Amino acid sequence: MKNCLAIAGSDCSGGAGIQADLKAFSAMGTFGMSVVTSVVAENTSRVISIQDIDCGIIADQIDAVFEDIQVDGVKIGMLSNADIMKTVAEKLKEYKPRFAVIDPVMVATSGGALLKSDSLDALVNEIIPLSFVLTPNIPEAEVLSGMKIETVGDMQKAAVRIHDLGADNVLVKGGHLTEEATDILYDGENFHSFSHERIASRNTHGTGCTLSSAITARLARGDDIITAVHTAKIYLTEAIRNSFSVGKGNGPVNHFYEYYNMKGL
Repeated sequence: MKNCLAIAGSDCSGGAGIQADLKAFSAMGTFGMSVVTSVVAENTSRVISIQDIDCGIIADQIDAVFEDIQVDGVKIGMLSNADIMKTVAEKLKEYKPRFAVIDPVMVATSGGALLKSDSLDALVNEIIPLSFVLTPNIPEAEVLSGMKIETVGDMQKAAVRIHDLGADNVLVKGGHLTEEATDILYDGENFHSFSHERIASRNTHGTGCTLSSAITARLARGDDIITAVHTAKIYLTEAIRNSFSVGKGNGPVNHFYEYYNMKGL
């Protein structure tokens, strides 16, 4: 079994962050490990508060994993400030994992800010150049590219601009557009489009975390980037389709829909 590490913030309501990462790793047939960067008090409706973890503890968590266990893939999510980003970047350079899938988490599904406003430069300079795959959604891609995105053509232009920041591959997620749910992957030479039907559901809490973690797991298991994104996209679509309501706001996706359907739960 392949081993995947998530470096991200927690979500006490269980739908996003580290909790979603570990569920997606398991659903994709890999062993999940975690490094908590921030403790987030949030639920399906709002972010209440955030406590960042001391950088020394973050570094120690990363050391604890890499000194003992083979890491076949790393997913990076919420890194809320520049010091945390620099700490994680230094450790990635030290341990040189096979690849890093980076989800530039800036805003929660409920609308709460998860990235401090003065940390964008560190994200661009420290983290993005280390990414094998960067997975921004439309609002994040607009910030990183410095342009408005309203069409698939705009997504392609933004992907090129973001690729120029140092990411090997850029997956711009189109879930915020009103058209069919289309994601655009740019590998530095070619564009690849992944389109699936848009599922009418409020249960979208943690979709970004889930997709990036599923991509990480598929890459760890040997998929090429196109196959990994395609498989992860199908998984996420079905997890939304088979979701169930939890909480009063945007509920989580159903990470284990295949298991529940098989067991009749």
